[in-house]
Amino acid sequence: MRIAMVTANARVAGGVERYLDAVIPALAGAGHAVALLAEREGPRDRPRIAAPAALEAWSVADHGAARALEVLAAWRPDLIYAHGLEDAEVEARAMAAAPAVAFAHDYRATCISGAKSFARPAPAPCTRVFGAGCLGQFYPRRCGGLNPYTMIRDYRAHAARLELRRRLRMVLTASQYMRREYLRHGFASAMVRCVGLPIAEPPRALGAPRGAGNAIDPSGPARLLFAGRMEPAKGGSLMFDAMPLAATALGRRLTLTCAGDGRERARWQSHAAGVTQAHRQVQIAFTGWIGDGTLAPLIDAADLLIVPSVWPEPFGLIGAEAAMRGLPAAAFAVGGIPEWLANGVNGWLAPGDEPTAAGLAVAIAKCLRDPREHARLRCGAIAEARRFAPALHLAALTAVFDEVAGADSRT
Repeated sequence: MRIAMVTANARVAGGVERYLDAVIPALAGAGHAVALLAEREGPRDRPRIAAPAALEAWSVADHGAARALEVLAAWRPDLIYAHGLEDAEVEARAMAAAPAVAFAHDYRATCISGAKSFARPAPAPCTRVFGAGCLGQFYPRRCGGLNPYTMIRDYRAHAARLELRRRLRMVLTASQYMRREYLRHGFASAMVRCVGLPIAEPPRALGAPRGAGNAIDPSGPARLLFAGRMEPAKGGSLMFDAMPLAATALGRRLTLTCAGDGRERARWQSHAAGVTQAHRQVQIAFTGWIGDGTLAPLIDAADLLIVPSVWPEPFGLIGAEAAMRGLPAAAFAVGGIPEWLANGVNGWLAPGDEPTAAGLAVAIAKCLRDPREHARLRCGAIAEARRFAPALHLAALTAVFDEVAGADSRT
């Protein structure tokens, strides 16, 4: 089959590109011809999406939209696999080149800001059906920024993207939570399919849980890790406020390593400095942005992953990736996170209906209080992560592609 990927960046800028970095070689290895249409190059300091040497690739930024779309059509794809462009018109024209399937990595088709959460009166996920009524909620609930032009522009763009997806053959999601999001928007059940995400096992043998050589030491500091974008919806403030509460509950020191970057980094660092100055039993360090090769040692050195997101994560990829290396997690029960994090199996979810620092501290303490329980959570993390084996994801994708392209050939 000839499959054309349509995406925003040719370099690995975030989770979308990391997904393509895994899927493109897998599809090529299964005998499919794969091409890549990217809107732009992406961050120059990041690696390119992994691709076979024979992969054909085109850039809207380099060729112009008209020429890039012309070359795409001339390649004669059997199927378009779309992952979201900033320009909704170019995306629509690209998906007209062949039967199209879109992967819903985020909420840009069902939310003005894409955050799908309220900031006021307290951070909370939003379950509204996207429509004109969202404009009346935008400022009172602080759904996004304060620029009215940006609000109207994004509303129109995302409304157009939602209508475009209604015309596709199928929409894929990583979680059942995201699937329900589209069902709430009137999509037929058969049109929206949850296929998970591919989580590869590390190349070394899995005879023991990851980090077993660094078993938790009740007399020493517990080592916590945050890895991801530093944005308001990622819950940094609640995470920092939870640290002294968890340290007190455990009666031990905590060290937290924050790996990543983003708009909130300076604010996070300032908040963290205040916490560490007021509470000597807590230490917090920042590494800045790191690549996948640097992240693995941090995961292996940690005792617990913290996923403090207050927005409904479409999946929460870092949690499953860290679990594959035997690292349990503490998180809020938002979005797709409860689909890979099971209480007492591979970590703990914070109690309560709303994200709070106290609730997160309870989850952290449950994970770290008993060394034997912690060792069991490490084993459970690997077992749960194996539910997302790349071979299973590839089989699910292949079934969808055969169904969509096959249906087109029969019409």
